[in-house]
Amino acid sequence: MKLIQLGPFPPPHGGVQTNLVAIRDYLRNRGLECRVINLVRPTRSSSDGVYYPSSAAGVLALLLRLPADVLHLHIGGELTTRLLLLGLVCCLLPGKKVVLTFHSGGFPSSDRGRALKARSLAGFVLRRFDAVIGVNAEVVAFLARLGVSPARTHLLAPHPAELALSDDLPESLTAFFGSHDTVLLTVCLLEPEYDLWLQIEALGTVRERWPGTGLIIIGGGRLEGELRARTAQLPWAPHVLLTGDLPHAITLAAIARATIFLRTTLYDGDAISVREALQLGTPVIATDNGMRPPGVRLIPIHDWPALVEAIAAELESLSSDSVPANPSSDPGEAILCIYRNLLQRPD
Repeated sequence: MKLIQLGPFPPPHGGVQTNLVAIRDYLRNRGLECRVINLVRPTRSSSDGVYYPSSAAGVLALLLRLPADVLHLHIGGELTTRLLLLGLVCCLLPGKKVVLTFHSGGFPSSDRGRALKARSLAGFVLRRFDAVIGVNAEVVAFLARLGVSPARTHLLAPHPAELALSDDLPESLTAFFGSHDTVLLTVCLLEPEYDLWLQIEALGTVRERWPGTGLIIIGGGRLEGELRARTAQLPWAPHVLLTGDLPHAITLAAIARATIFLRTTLYDGDAISVREALQLGTPVIATDNGMRPPGVRLIPIHDWPALVEAIAAELESLSSDSVPANPSSDPGEAILCIYRNLLQRPD
């Protein structure tokens, strides 16, 4: 299998760049041939299978010259005419399967995104791809509105870097997962800025509809004693587990097994735990701090009804058959499965 990724290659190290590099590394580590055609302003000479064409003609020349079974185009930001025409050219090349990942999680709700119709150039081009990957449910709904077939649509969070997970969980975590159908999980310091009582209170309402739901809080901090004491007074106290600090490999394994990852903060930066959850294929609900990566379901700061509503919407989405399930909980393997299925599928 020969593959070409088309998109921005670092530097700089933005979200799309990181995702593209992680896919390339994943494929090359498994012995597959994966080249990259950089689509932003050239910063260096071509080397190590990464090409830096200086013009659209240079991109086309590479597409015609380099052997490839699958072309994978990555688009962040807006669906510009230039990128749409590039996508159309890729789709018209004979003998190649073409995949698009649309990384712009907020684009469907923008003025330009809402204005696009199925008969637009964007709709016409998007329907030409053999597979289109949306980074969140809003993007998938946007693709459906533009007429992309559900059979060609995939919901897959980006950033599929490989992580080292523990093979074993502590007995307390194993028992908790075993006794709950749905597990909400957060990883943070037990400090006021992480608004943890919001999650604990929301659990009570969520359990009215999904009684098999529990909440795991991983981390330590000044509020640990207070949170344990206050939680003990609640009827749903047995369904809240405060683990304290855990080794990183165990934490990652718990995130991978959780149903939803929560990040409720009064203020926050670009949380590594959010990106790790996305990498592991776990849906994320987080307060909107203006810098969340694509694929996160956002809620306003300290908004209890919004958190409950978001959890309910995510659980309904997970139980829906409207979007094909990921072929694997490993995002890298999910990408590879999409490629394999395309090459095995009759034209």
